[in-house]
Amino acid sequence: MSEISAPAAQDNAVRERKPVGGELIIPIAGLLFTAYYFTAITDSPWTAQVSAYFVGAILTLLIAIFLVKTFIAVSGGRADLGLGQLIAPKEFVRKRLILFGLMLAYCYLVQFGGFTLTTFVFMTAGMIVLTDGGNKRFIAILCAFLAFGGWALFILAFDTRFPDGPFEKLMEWLL
Repeated sequence: MSEISAPAAQDNAVRERKPVGGELIIPIAGLLFTAYYFTAITDSPWTAQVSAYFVGAILTLLIAIFLVKTFIAVSGGRADLGLGQLIAPKEFVRKRLILFGLMLAYCYLVQFGGFTLTTFVFMTAGMIVLTDGGNKRFIAILCAFLAFGGWALFILAFDTRFPDGPFEKLMEWLL
């Protein structure tokens, strides 16, 4: 009998490294945003600065722990910096790129269209992409309610300074 048990065969096989490169994108972006935020709040009241530095310090600490853990896994041969599931399966890459483009467009266009209308258009377009164009009427109605709810919560209730657009100006005039 020359059969090898399953656990022994697994030990003898070359261990496949887990691709962790895609997992680094959000923490690194979070670290960059935190650094930007620290520089952007210098003119804010001191209470806002204290809160921002406290939250930013915790976020930075957590990201540092994650990066050290990842470095140990990569240097130990258990992981590599490949993108893995970020670019696979291939049929999702197109949708991901479209959503990324929509996000960039949202960030640029929100200053012109205002929070509510731009949010409505972005969410509607994103959901249509994710559902392959299914049930557009339901999606539009749902996104209209969500965008209106966002306006009611953030702008009306919390008086958050989001970019004004035609909808916000109309509502200000009506109210």
